[in-house]
Amino acid sequence: MTDQGREEAEPKIIVDSDWKQEAAAEKAKLDEELRDVGGKQEMPQASFVELINMILMQATVSLTGYQTPDGQVLPPDHMAAKHFIDLLEVLKEKTAGNLSDEEQKIIDSVLHEMHMRFVEIVKMAQQQAANPEGTES
Repeated sequence: MTDQGREEAEPKIIVDSDWKQEAAAEKAKLDEELRDVGGKQEMPQASFVELINMILMQATVSLTGYQTPDGQVLPPDHMAAKHFIDLLEVLKEKTAGNLSDEEQKIIDSVLHEMHMRFVEIVKMAQQQAANPEGTES
C-alpha cells in the first residue's frame, strides 16, 4: 500500500480551533459536579447527641466484635465496652442540669440499653466459657 493509500485508510482527526476552550469548560463542569457531591457529604454539626453516638458506637463494637471489610474478625472486648459505657456515665454526671429534656432522655435511654446489653452478652459469654462444646453439665 502506498503512503497515499495508507492516509486514506486511517481515520482523520479533525481538531477545531476552540477545542482547548471546550476541554476547559468540560473540566470546570466536572469540578463543579464533584464539589456538589462533596458538599452533600458534609460532617454533621457537632452536638451532644453526636458525642453520645460516637461513644455508643465504640461501646457496641467492643461489646459485639466486628468484621472488617477485608474479612478480619475483631473479637468482642468486654472490658473496653465497659470502659465506653462508663464514659457515658461520666458524661451524664458532668452534664447534669445542663441538658435539654430531649438530651437527658437520650442519654438515659442509651445508658439503660447499654447496661442491659452488657449484662446479657457477658452472661452469654460466661455460659459459653463454662460450657464450650454445648454439652450440659
